Amino acid sequence: MSSGSMNDNPRRRALIAGAACVGSMLAARSGLAADELKPTRACDDHDATPRQMEGPFFKPRSPERTSLIESGVPGTRILVTGQVLSTRCQPVPGALLDFWQCDSKGEYDNRGNTLRGHQFTDAEGRYRLETILPGVYPGRTRHIHVKVQAPNKPILTTQLYFPKEPQNAKDFLFRPDLLIAIGDAQSAGRFDFVLKLG
Repeated sequence: MSSGSMNDNPRRRALIAGAACVGSMLAARSGLAADELKPTRACDDHDATPRQMEGPFFKPRSPERTSLIESGVPGTRILVTGQVLSTRCQPVPGALLDFWQCDSKGEYDNRGNTLRGHQFTDAEGRYRLETILPGVYPGRTRHIHVKVQAPNKPILTTQLYFPKEPQNAKDFLFRPDLLIAIGDAQSAGRFDFVLKLG
């Protein structure tokens, strides 16, 4: 049988077309996966998210909200999402996350609740925080403070940092394992908290 007659075979043409279709679907799927942000800490390494100092600006009883952005607050908007997980890779539903940070000028609101708020994770342990890029002030790099607490468990107090910041190397508290994973758009980031629940 000649090569020309093989290419004219309807069954062979259908198989080749099917293979090409599957190949393009796989390529598209891998492209989507490449654009997704990877978790910042693998829960299966049995290392919990490290603790950091609370600092002097924490205030209890912040409002419950997923967006810290209010009218009249200037700054570059950013969305941070992720999960609260146990060291056994299980999502932690109903975990409390309490966030606070300075504004774009490096100042904290100690009278009100600007750029302060708490929320609870959903059934899959997910959270979503809309805020602005915090400013810098003497001695500190950009950071967001957070307290994380699984239901009826101890509180984890820590801080989140941003990659490629010049002040990171000069900040005595900075830890690379607390970096938010920032996507190509620079307006979205991901951080997964891993809690040791006993």
